Amino acid sequence: MSCCSQSIFLLIFAFVASSAAGGNFYQEVDVSWGDGRGKILNNGNLLTLSLDKSSGSGFQSKNEYLFGKIDLQIKLVPGNSAGTVTAYYLSSQEPNHDEIDFEFLGNLSGDPYIVHTNVYTQGKGNREMQFYLWFDPTKDFHTYSFLWNPSRIVFYVDGTPLREFKNQEATKGIPYPKSQAMRLYSSLWDADDWATRGGLVKTDWSQAPFSTSFMNFNADACVRGTDPSACASKAWMNQQLDAESLNKLKWVQSNYMVYNYCTDLKRFPQGLPPECSAN
Repeated sequence: MSCCSQSIFLLIFAFVASSAAGGNFYQEVDVSWGDGRGKILNNGNLLTLSLDKSSGSGFQSKNEYLFGKIDLQIKLVPGNSAGTVTAYYLSSQEPNHDEIDFEFLGNLSGDPYIVHTNVYTQGKGNREMQFYLWFDPTKDFHTYSFLWNPSRIVFYVDGTPLREFKNQEATKGIPYPKSQAMRLYSSLWDADDWATRGGLVKTDWSQAPFSTSFMNFNADACVRGTDPSACASKAWMNQQLDAESLNKLKWVQSNYMVYNYCTDLKRFPQGLPPECSAN
């Protein structure tokens, strides 16, 4: 076992695998803010967040995770959702925090949602990639997933990969999220200063309250515990993108990518960030 692999193994020693297939929201999350605007319904099988001019709302997982496969089904705000953002992300709480983000930027009726993704390591973000979706995410529930293991982070929509962020810490010295446990968060909030067309389109409060719905939270992940072997043996700990998945990734990025920081030469006139050569 290499020194890097041994360190990662020791880090997960204090964690135990937990799988909450289609987890009950009462058991898995806490509605953390919104003064009643976040609701758990249908015996714990449905969660809704709402936003009005006074406040948005949000929830967070009861557990913290260090590596795992996280799935959540979401149905986004329908109609004129301009100015709103539905966020779904993993984040640690340390000052130099790690974070893995999905953010769904609202739109005018008939325009596509933009899916904004980002990865923070040791407090550093600025790794934005944005995509359109190939379906209307307001008509039905779709599954949005994070794969996070010692070698890579992959963002998925309905099992199709959008983006991969590889661990290049050993080869290029780029920090990778590997030691800070992260909690899952989701929120619906007003961001009309930037969310839609850079803030040009404001929230139409006559459409409020806005609402996003959630189902089937599944955290097949390592949470605080005592048994290291339960995580080390999980298939996702060593999961990579196979040839079929790589082809799907190329298809998404060729046809639906809106923005890629790794091609923004104006933003990085002194040279692109070092991770871009492999991501």
